[in-house]
Amino acid sequence: MTSTTADAESSAAAPLLDLQALVVAVRRRRRLWCSMALLGLLIGAVVAVLLPPPPTAVTKVLVAHQADQPNDSGTLIRTDVALLQTTQIADRALRSLKSSEKPEDFMGAYRGTGLTNNLLQIDVTGGSDAEAVARAKALADAFVADHVGRMREAAKAEAQALLDQRDRMRDELAQVNKAIGDRSPGSDPKASASIESLFARRAELNSRISDFDQRAADARTGTPRLISGTQIVDAPRAVRHSLPKAALTDAAIGLVLGLVLGLAVAAVGTVVADRPVLRREIAANLGASVIAELRHVPRRQAGPWQRRRTRAARERLATTLARTVRGSTEPVSLLELGCAHSTSVIALDLAEALAPDGPVVIVDGLPGPQLADRRQEPGGPAVVRREHAADVPHEEYRLGVGSVAPGAAWTGLPYLGGQTVLVVRAGHGSAAWLHTVARQLADLSIPVIGVVLIDPDPRDRTDGTLWDGLHTALRGHNERLARRNHGGTSHAVPAVGEDRRRTERLPMCAARVRDSDQEAR
Repeated sequence: MTSTTADAESSAAAPLLDLQALVVAVRRRRRLWCSMALLGLLIGAVVAVLLPPPPTAVTKVLVAHQADQPNDSGTLIRTDVALLQTTQIADRALRSLKSSEKPEDFMGAYRGTGLTNNLLQIDVTGGSDAEAVARAKALADAFVADHVGRMREAAKAEAQALLDQRDRMRDELAQVNKAIGDRSPGSDPKASASIESLFARRAELNSRISDFDQRAADARTGTPRLISGTQIVDAPRAVRHSLPKAALTDAAIGLVLGLVLGLAVAAVGTVVADRPVLRREIAANLGASVIAELRHVPRRQAGPWQRRRTRAARERLATTLARTVRGSTEPVSLLELGCAHSTSVIALDLAEALAPDGPVVIVDGLPGPQLADRRQEPGGPAVVRREHAADVPHEEYRLGVGSVAPGAAWTGLPYLGGQTVLVVRAGHGSAAWLHTVARQLADLSIPVIGVVLIDPDPRDRTDGTLWDGLHTALRGHNERLARRNHGGTSHAVPAVGEDRRRTERLPMCAARVRDSDQEAR
């Protein structure tokens, strides 16, 4: 299988969105979403203090309906709520208050809520507690009066319709009685059958007239029961607002909203920026293995436990890099990306580790005054600017320190060292820029020994070693050199320095950064 086919299959197998990388990147931006959550909390508390709710009064009305059913889904009480929000009731309440306010404006100052099928709650705001209570009472009275009036009109209309029907039945009964009175008893069978039918019709009419009388009476007598059932069961009262409770509630709401917004902004920003944070992503984009991880070296003094842990990691890294520099015939450089201060500290640690072997000179190519303005301590390494790198004697260890950040001069990197260790801060550079760094170093024939990852995610368990390119790892690099220099072949073995330079240069000149993950999973 060709490398192009393998790359295509790896790219097709790669997920469109790496959730693990997304979670890690969002967690690393906790300052953003924590700040937004805190800002939302403060805004909520300030709003509760500066914008308190207006004075509010509440009352509850028991509403009796003529068509009440146990299985009613709340249609009747929703109708009452809709009727409450009408200009007729608002105008009646304003007239009782003797207010000149428009009913349309007053309708925005109150609202109704159906608590149950027969219980209506009315909330009214006002300029003061007394005004709010007066408005609530007037509104409740207006609603009860309107509801009672509608029930009376409905009962009256129903009773009148029944009585009209009864009167029509009486008129028909009078005609039947008249027909019976006009008939004289005879022996004609047909006449006897007709008289029988008239008597049956009279009995039916009498029964229906009695029924209409009863129904009309029930309609008239049922209305007082419904009227008495519709009443104010909870007198209007002012609602007491607790400022601490309101502040806590609004602050909690603001905290949640701010946290959600912060997480959303962090997630979207992570996807858009495409800044690798996992070891495997950084190694794959740079085409070099992650050989060490180091926490960000703070400029201020850290705690004693942090100093011990960070110092131990720095010593291990300095020992590893010193072993590589001693076995190299070309100067080694440290190139930083987003961590100039940490790179300068690593360079000083490495110079200290190399001090027993001879004098060490640090060639400073950093854009800032990280090393050039540093006061040289007795017995410490000498620091010279990049312009004076040619004046350094060949007998001394020369350690170059530079930058591959955007805006750095690529042409000056070969003067810092023939091979390099990249010191990269996790999540600082985009994937496109990491590709650019790897491509530029390959074009300059500067092999990358390895990558030192600064400020990694502590929960990152991904592998950052490219096992299909052992020349990129320190261990693989040294083992390959040992096999090339001490292998039992029948061919002539070139000079040690020539073989080492060719071994160090060749892989990176031909290497190109692949988009697929190439670490062992």
